[in-house]
Amino acid sequence: MKLWDKGISIDKKIEKFTVGNDRELDIFLAKYDLQASAAHAKMLGKVGLIEEDEVKQLVEELKNLQQQVTSGTFVIEEDFEDVHSKIEFELTKKLGEAGKKIHTARSRNDQVLVALQLYFKENLQEIYGKTEELIEIILKLAEEHKDRVLPGYTHLQVAMPSSFGLWFSAYAEILIDDLYQLKAALKVVDQNPLGSAAGYGSSFPIDRDFTTKELGFSTMKYNVVAAQMSRGKSERAVTSAIASVANTLSRFAMDICLYMSQNFSFISFPEELTTGSSIMPHKKNPDVFELVRGKSNKLQSIAGEMVLVTNNLPSGYHRDFQVIKENSIYSVEGLKEILDVFSHSISQVIVNKIDLEDEKYKYLFTVDSINDLVMQGKSFREAYQIIGEEVRNGTYKTAGQKVHSHTGSKDHLSLEEIRKKKNSAREL
Repeated sequence: MKLWDKGISIDKKIEKFTVGNDRELDIFLAKYDLQASAAHAKMLGKVGLIEEDEVKQLVEELKNLQQQVTSGTFVIEEDFEDVHSKIEFELTKKLGEAGKKIHTARSRNDQVLVALQLYFKENLQEIYGKTEELIEIILKLAEEHKDRVLPGYTHLQVAMPSSFGLWFSAYAEILIDDLYQLKAALKVVDQNPLGSAAGYGSSFPIDRDFTTKELGFSTMKYNVVAAQMSRGKSERAVTSAIASVANTLSRFAMDICLYMSQNFSFISFPEELTTGSSIMPHKKNPDVFELVRGKSNKLQSIAGEMVLVTNNLPSGYHRDFQVIKENSIYSVEGLKEILDVFSHSISQVIVNKIDLEDEKYKYLFTVDSINDLVMQGKSFREAYQIIGEEVRNGTYKTAGQKVHSHTGSKDHLSLEEIRKKKNSAREL
């Protein structure tokens, strides 16, 4: 069944190419199409386009279909082009004429738009919550290990003293920047497009304010052409925000892989979180974080794909939009999985004791030594040259660790301030 069927047989090769994998993808959207269809039916009754008893019948049957979705028994058979045709078929089969009226004053574009907006909205809120949970886990690790010195590196060369508290809380605060991006994307998708029909509205006296409130949108996309143009724009906003989170997780995963290696040995994990080698019995590989890195990088590429597919399309609907549906959904579902496994794994990290007497760390405190000389009255440039000369001629001896007291430094982590920043992000 096709909603646009005019009784003409379609070439099977063309049909297969144009339908693609919509049936599989639309399982993710079924819940939201049913939700929007119920709101639409109530609105049709409110404005007098269908009878009240028909509204009750439609809403009741849509609830029954929603239960199938919840239980996992809802199936879109090959006879149907997509979830929209499947739902209308089931309504018509059960309710007859009332089922045939559900499509009054809307188009399939309408249905796809509103289902996607609802899907993105709910799942971005879930991703936001999972990101907040990860931030809390990392902040607790920062507090627990705030006094453990960690060599800091620039250009992968030993640089200055850091701490595990500083390392963990750095990623916590950077993830707050990602929360801002998620909030921005949420703002973009929290607009009701239902009622735009094929992109040019309708001559029916529909009530878009009613469906906006019924579906829980904070506002509507008022201009019907703008509503149609949000297809592609929303996907770009969503996948860009997801890419931002993925970028942070990819960098964090890279640090973890590096720090787990024997050359660093800063951290480790319980053996059950690592994998082995088929021929090297000593191996404890960080496969989970390597996959986090790879999958996160793949998610970042999707944001670019959204731009390439939609960048120069004129206003109005184009079938090109079907191409971006798969990876925008993959992006959402993929990040949820990554956040779950990352939180589960990082909470079990083991911080190793680091021997700062090791020869490779002998210059870790040179900057502190320079600062000591400055505090004694020398200019910074003179102090720099003195310590530099000692390093060159092999006479440098470290004065040991110094307290770094300024805000945001290794001995003044400002964890509560970071936590307040995270909490205030929800109010934006």
